[in-house]
Amino acid sequence: MSTVGMGFELKEKVAALQACILDQHPKIPTLLREIWTTLKQYPENVTLATEEEIAIIVSGLEFQTKTFLAESTIKSAKKPGTVAALKSKGADAF
Repeated sequence: MSTVGMGFELKEKVAALQACILDQHPKIPTLLREIWTTLKQYPENVTLATEEEIAIIVSGLEFQTKTFLAESTIKSAKKPGTVAALKSKGADAF
């Protein structure tokens, strides 16, 4: 089967997963396994998946495992004055 066909198959399974999550259907583990198998067999589909599809898969995993992924917060390691000091010194800062 072509990559395009696999992309459609993944989209179909993600849509079914979303419906099952809304209905709290017992088929969620089976769909998650099928999605995992498809992604393992055709890893290029990961890059073709939309943010919404990825969010649905994550929601299914959270629902099934009863765990929730926290959003990461990126903290700047630089001091606020460092950027200003580099800009004022220009190339001489290096």
